[in-house]
Amino acid sequence: MDTNPTALLLDLAASAQDLSDRDALQNLLATGHRAWCEGVADVQSSIRREVANLSDTELAERCSATDAPWEQGMTRGEAVSALAFATWDAAPAAMAYTELEERAALFGACLLGEELL
Repeated sequence: MDTNPTALLLDLAASAQDLSDRDALQNLLATGHRAWCEGVADVQSSIRREVANLSDTELAERCSATDAPWEQGMTRGEAVSALAFATWDAAPAAMAYTELEERAALFGACLLGEELL
């Protein structure tokens, strides 16, 4: 499988569609979670670079355009994080991870072990 977070998440979600084995889904979910974290970190770094030279007003407009409005009292860093998460959540890779989570949940697989539930 691919190591690019986006390609990996798409591959994992596709693989999960044919699985019903809880352990196999658990493994895909764990791998997917790591890829999701890597993907969101990549997006956050990219967004940070893209908005570094924007004024606060321009950043607020960019946030608003992605349904991540810069709310009263937010710091610039919080606004950048909100923008990054909104951007990531709209990405096909994040949607694929959600599909993977939902498929895994159908068969009792989740990121928390049973001893923690």
